[in-house]
Amino acid sequence: MKKLLLSLAAVCAFLPVCAQEEGSAADSLRHAFGRQEVKSNVQHGTAYADTLDTGNPAVKVVLYNNGTYRYVKDPSAVADSTVFTEFWDERAVNPYRQSPDPIPDQFSIWVLDSLDSYCCPNPTTVRSKFGYRRGRRHQGVDLPYATGTPVPATFSGKVRISDYVGGYGNLVVIRHANGLETFYGHLSKRNVNAGDWVSAGDIIGLGGSTGRSTGPHLHFETRYRGAAFDPSWLIDFETGTLRHRLLKVRSWYFNPNQRYVQNVDDEDEIFRTDEEERIIAEQKAKEAAEARARAEAAALKYHTIRPGDTLSGLAKKYHTSVKRICQLNPGLTERTVLKLGRKIRVR
Repeated sequence: MKKLLLSLAAVCAFLPVCAQEEGSAADSLRHAFGRQEVKSNVQHGTAYADTLDTGNPAVKVVLYNNGTYRYVKDPSAVADSTVFTEFWDERAVNPYRQSPDPIPDQFSIWVLDSLDSYCCPNPTTVRSKFGYRRGRRHQGVDLPYATGTPVPATFSGKVRISDYVGGYGNLVVIRHANGLETFYGHLSKRNVNAGDWVSAGDIIGLGGSTGRSTGPHLHFETRYRGAAFDPSWLIDFETGTLRHRLLKVRSWYFNPNQRYVQNVDDEDEIFRTDEEERIIAEQKAKEAAEARARAEAAALKYHTIRPGDTLSGLAKKYHTSVKRICQLNPGLTERTVLKLGRKIRVR
């Protein structure tokens, strides 16, 4: 079967269907990691404070104003990947219609590796499920969503469509580095443009009832190569949990009559590829940078201006320099008048 692999720098990668060498430690590790469930691990709306380099140019550490941090992948690491150039159309809902390559009978897709993030759109009971509805194909799920409620990106990726599209109304489509696309329809407002890079948890729009809609809700779709499948194969919407880091896909998932069912025959184990070396290497890089990230996060310090504060006084108090304080606060100079109540970063 044709191998579908992205470069090693990609955020995720396709896994080819191939013979498994049973009993190896790597296969056991791969299986255990791939079958992990993941709860939403991004709190959207937290402001960025700083970004730090690691030993890997494709991996950064992002610090937040609340003192937390997380590892992220630099979008430039996947910007030139063919997944973001081939069949790229900022208007067509399905740009793959003319693709000569059929979808394989069975394959696997990494949804999240050790450095990726995930944010459930809305942990709730699905209002309308995938499949035929009143004689028409319903290619996603409808989630209760009040007008004006912020809608986060589920995974990191690049916005392919941000437009008003027929029955979808205001629609945002994000393509992810593993080839999956997520659709967010009926929005009252779109906050992103085609071509924008977004991270999991970034607010891409607001809930609404535009297009062919009978009331406020979020229409959420998952597609691969233009073919829609039940998002419930990916996400348990009742709990907001991502079912597995590695999605094992069968061609019949794309049948509009096929909804998610539990206890699918899982006799075919997760297949071994070079991706496992990438996962292990990234995990080691993450562990190696852990101490530095904790130290940097702990050192992050802010000061609220009080009467009598001066830059020189603050530099002395926090054992730093006026020049460094100015560097940490864009627009701040030695001549800036410090306004009472202003919060500035001092370390």
